[in-house]
Amino acid sequence: MTAEYEAVKPPESELVIVTGMSGAGRTTVAHALEDQGWYVVENLPPAMLGPLTEMMSRSQGSIPKMAVVMDVRSKEMFPEIRDALAHLTSSGVKFRLVYLNASDEVLIRRFEQGRRPHPLQGDGRIVDGITRERGITEQLREAAEIILDSSSMSVHDLARAVNELFSESGPVILRINVMSFGFKYGLPTDANYVADVRFIPNPHWVPELRPQTGKDKEVSDYVLSQEGTRDFIENYLKALEPVFEGYRRENKHYATIAVGCTGGKHRSVATTIELGRRLAQFPNVRVSISHRDLGRE
Repeated sequence: MTAEYEAVKPPESELVIVTGMSGAGRTTVAHALEDQGWYVVENLPPAMLGPLTEMMSRSQGSIPKMAVVMDVRSKEMFPEIRDALAHLTSSGVKFRLVYLNASDEVLIRRFEQGRRPHPLQGDGRIVDGITRERGITEQLREAAEIILDSSSMSVHDLARAVNELFSESGPVILRINVMSFGFKYGLPTDANYVADVRFIPNPHWVPELRPQTGKDKEVSDYVLSQEGTRDFIENYLKALEPVFEGYRRENKHYATIAVGCTGGKHRSVATTIELGRRLAQFPNVRVSISHRDLGRE
């Protein structure tokens, strides 16, 4: 039997708000999302965000994915976006905030190559407009779920990054199967990573625990309370963080983590369940738990 844990459950209708620095690639992101079938609204005044989301909710699924691009062309109205986003949150509207960024040097070069002024530079220089815009949008950058720095990206690189981040159900979801097994039955052939928990004292040698499994609270408490078990789990999770980031960069969506003990009944089962519970707290990770050898003895 397989237990399921989900860290991310996308809403029926998805709303993405794209903002950030002028010249960082908002239009490219908007076009990439539109190519994926998103309904895209550009340069929306913040005051219109509420009515737009209400229209989306009344569409009964006819607009399942909407992206709204908001930028400083709204000028004095732009700071109101914080209030608009706060209103969405208080109203229970789920959304993802994407912030586009780039270095000052890159932004200046892009404006100069395009022979156009920065929308906030007024009578000053391009860098003056960039500085003003950074001040206006700083809180949005800090609140963003996704920050894309396009400094070293071409338009094609940025579009590719958007395609990798967003699928039919939103940002790329890593699907991780955590499997317990017994070494005496052989290594799982489909395991990407194998963890050996035979260093933990074996509940098999505790008479009252022997007939139970790692699914039982008594066995789980025994395994997790042993010296080194919690440290192992904590350090293993830290080691997986850069792995998951690499998976996203390589557009890899699935991996199996196998956790083994001698027979696959006590230690590996309890550790697998705890690992799965903790992994499910990672952003954009969906975890399934399975026990290959449980019940084979």
